[in-house]
Amino acid sequence: LEKFEGWYLHSRDYKSPHSFAGKQVVVVGTGNSGVDITVELSHAAKQVFLSTKRGTWVLHRVAEGGYPFDISYLTRSMQLLYSLLPRNALSFLLERRLNARFNHALYSLQPQHRVLDQHLTINDDLPNRIISGRVVVKPNIQEFTETSAIFEDGTREEIDAVVFATGYSFSFPFLEGCVKVVENQIPLYKFMFPPDLEKPTLAFIGFVQPAGPLMPISELQCRWATRIFKGLHILPPPANMLADIAQAKENMAKRYVKSQRHTIQVDYIPYMDELASQVGVKPNLLALFLTDPRLALEVFFGPCTPYQYRLRGPGHWAGAREAILTQQQRVVKPLETRARDRHTCSDTMPHIFMVFFSI
Repeated sequence: LEKFEGWYLHSRDYKSPHSFAGKQVVVVGTGNSGVDITVELSHAAKQVFLSTKRGTWVLHRVAEGGYPFDISYLTRSMQLLYSLLPRNALSFLLERRLNARFNHALYSLQPQHRVLDQHLTINDDLPNRIISGRVVVKPNIQEFTETSAIFEDGTREEIDAVVFATGYSFSFPFLEGCVKVVENQIPLYKFMFPPDLEKPTLAFIGFVQPAGPLMPISELQCRWATRIFKGLHILPPPANMLADIAQAKENMAKRYVKSQRHTIQVDYIPYMDELASQVGVKPNLLALFLTDPRLALEVFFGPCTPYQYRLRGPGHWAGAREAILTQQQRVVKPLETRARDRHTCSDTMPHIFMVFFSI
């Protein structure tokens, strides 16, 4: 970059595509930020090059029937299926589905690693922008000249600007006496509590990278943290917390491609249930099937929304049952913008079974 005479910035400083109108731009990195910026820039820039070191698998937000992907796949029924299938078999099935939408090898995106070995990249528009020629996928950048980028395959492209979507290094210099970060590794019990404080008076909220939504996790973390601060719950001895931290780190190293981005990964439902068990609000499915089968079916086959953690225990809410039973209607309500015959609207439960058996 010492030679490069153009404009360059990190993705955190990117605000709008207007400044890139008519320019040749290279975006470095195929994470969610990099791909989203690439797609947006492709509507304004003269040409966008997407540079990737190892490629990526691209999932789509819109699932079967037009439902949001997380509504269809972040369910307890699907989580059970994930846990029963061997990891390689699950990767094979998911890769097959993704390649059925667009062939990742044909689009120069297919990586060497399996789909579950990296944090998910989610985007619906990237293949459309590639096939229209607005985005060109390139390998890693070897070097910059004054006005161009030379890639590892020997190709050279004239460019005006570079956007580095290359991730983040996090640190807490104002907490150096409490926590120490080394290569994005930070020892926190359940990704929340420093294990060696004299008293549990500090908690990290939202300091995870989930395969799913962050806000429900943060809310449940807050519920647990406040109970710890109030003395209603007690953390395990430091040795136990350190052992748990070491085990989580080992599991992550086995599962993901080695990268600084894969140090605070969590799976949405297992981690939510782990937190809920600490608070005492994890739903009891067996009891629900015996006492309220209709609710149990929605909790098991429907999306794992935060209402499930308000059914019982501290902070329970009398409206949680009704909220769960009507959540599917609220998902589709914004789409119902014109009158139609009732029989044209498929019921939710058959849709959920279709997703469950389609894999």
